[in-house]
Amino acid sequence: MTDYFGSCLCGNAKFKVQGKFDGFYLCHCQHCQKDTGSAHAANLFSKSAKLTWLTGSDSVTSFTLPGTRHKRSFCKFCGSALPSIHEVGLLAIPAGCLDTQVSMSPTAHIFTSSKAVWDRGLCDVPEFEGLPE
Repeated sequence: MTDYFGSCLCGNAKFKVQGKFDGFYLCHCQHCQKDTGSAHAANLFSKSAKLTWLTGSDSVTSFTLPGTRHKRSFCKFCGSALPSIHEVGLLAIPAGCLDTQVSMSPTAHIFTSSKAVWDRGLCDVPEFEGLPE
């Protein structure tokens, strides 16, 4: 069994996930764009992995968009996205909150019909290893 560790940006909430991931999706729906303030969300999903809060579980809060299955958990101090358990027993882990490297590549892009116009052709955009001067 594999253990993954993660935390929020301020370090208040820390967790461990034990088990395997069933899927890794890059979601381009409008809800995920609003959640992340970016082009897409990158979430790992598991039906069997176990989530354990190591510290700061009291600083984790959740929001479910009324009338949808869209749920987001986050640190109430720094706002970082954190794992959440959905009503169907599915564990969703934002990939960026993991401190342990994940060797799994994304399974698929989903909801690409909502893809941001500026999120197309990004392979032609210049890359910098740090902040450009």
